[in-house]
Amino acid sequence: MIRKFIDKLLGKQPAAGGARAQAGRIPLGKRAEVPAAEHGIDPSLLDERAVRVVTTLQDAGYEAYIVGGAVRDLLVGRRPKDFDVATNATPEQVKAQFRRAFIIGRRFRIVHVIHGRGRDHEVIEVSTFRAYMDAAAAEQVEGNEKTSKDEMAGKSHVVDASGRVLRDNVWGPQIEDAARRDFTVNAMYYDPRSQVVIDYHHGLKDAKAQTLRMIGDPETRYREDPVRIVRVIRFAAKLGFTIEPKTLKPLKSMAALLANVPASRLFDEMIKLLQTGHALASLAELKRHGLDRGVFPVLEAVLANTPEGSTRERFVHLALADTDRRVAEGKAVAPSFMLACMLWHDVEVKWSALRAEGEHPMPALSQAVDAVFDARIGDISGRGKLATDMREIWLMQPRFERRSGSSPYSLVEQPRFRAGFDFLRLRADAGEIPVELAEWWEDFSLGDDAEREALIEAVRETSRPRRGGAPKRASAAPVAVGEPAAEVAAASDMPEEAPGMADASEAGEAPRKRRRRRRKPAVARTADGLPPPFSPGHDA
Repeated sequence: MIRKFIDKLLGKQPAAGGARAQAGRIPLGKRAEVPAAEHGIDPSLLDERAVRVVTTLQDAGYEAYIVGGAVRDLLVGRRPKDFDVATNATPEQVKAQFRRAFIIGRRFRIVHVIHGRGRDHEVIEVSTFRAYMDAAAAEQVEGNEKTSKDEMAGKSHVVDASGRVLRDNVWGPQIEDAARRDFTVNAMYYDPRSQVVIDYHHGLKDAKAQTLRMIGDPETRYREDPVRIVRVIRFAAKLGFTIEPKTLKPLKSMAALLANVPASRLFDEMIKLLQTGHALASLAELKRHGLDRGVFPVLEAVLANTPEGSTRERFVHLALADTDRRVAEGKAVAPSFMLACMLWHDVEVKWSALRAEGEHPMPALSQAVDAVFDARIGDISGRGKLATDMREIWLMQPRFERRSGSSPYSLVEQPRFRAGFDFLRLRADAGEIPVELAEWWEDFSLGDDAEREALIEAVRETSRPRRGGAPKRASAAPVAVGEPAAEVAAASDMPEEAPGMADASEAGEAPRKRRRRRRKPAVARTADGLPPPFSPGHDA
């Protein structure tokens, strides 16, 4: 192993026995400096904080460039969401140049340079140029990141038995750093001072041709990092690029390698796939290449249990479309909201089953939430915060049924009310609950004290019995699990202790004589049949 490493440094070619390593070796490419007149990047799209990081490092005597996806997006006229920087300075040298900088990571040691504070803070990720070292020159362990921690201690370049890179912290020249990146369009470097793009693998040409091409042998590169299988799908969906045939060919056959990727990393990739503004396109791309099964357990569970044309399909589609819209408008999106939408119907089914066994409604809902979260999300990084946010959104839904007394006032003051209401609105748009309920809460949340009291009084009036007869019927009732809204539009409201569930109507029983509340008449809708625009936001 040491001899191979020395031969690599001296530029010696491997012997015949190393034919496999030779076949999979990455071409280093040739440096090309592309001037501004040719690449056409608009400097106004640059992030001034990223530029400041680059110029600070350059002023200290180091090479530094904006790199990767940011350059790719700039070349096609997009404003990048994130700006990464690459430099020949080591992580320790980078950290020394900035007051708020932190070295993170084990697999890849990088530096996070922090600008600003609170919600307005921005992280510029700075990586050191890495040497390209193929699997034959790396230390190999039998296990993975967790099971082989002791074996990997103190080592800079480690792979597992399948060739997946577990450590990659060997510094090298820029030409090798470019070679070890995945796609040609992600392997370019931009100097904001000289406005020159450094291109080693014809990435500029592929960007203009809207083509995703792997650098080197695709199978070797997928083995190095199976997450590239997901990344090529995400980039194709996001950019509308075509996947080059050689890059595409082994995609499905090598998807099994994703089973070796840590669950938390794969979960993060799924979140990127679904909440970076192209969720629907990403799902379509996954289906097109046969990767909608066996890759992401959460997605697979949702897609497998979502019949075409069902209320659940419409609800999930609306949730993803809403996420795409918010990203396009520059608004915040939260993974907890999106996941709450995707798994809501699993919660409903479990909730209904527990209530059928005699469990009280609210404890049953709490148990259903825990069961679904553990089964679908499992043990991943950030689980605690994610679980708390999703639980609040789900448990808030029955509370929207209570529109009397002080309940509406206390609910609207909840920190996560906006997320809970967005969720309610999507349920109404999907036909899962009466539209009137969402409209009432929209009016209540936006109204002043007098308007709020009038809304509560309207609910109170509709629940009063008529003279000498039964109370007036509500305009609509909560929809039971899996029950179309149209079939229960004229059903009676359920008692407060069982919000959202139409047990009596399902069992064919007569409506109860005591009714807690009624719906007010529907508010006029727009000409296209959609509810009036209202976008309070997914975050608190």
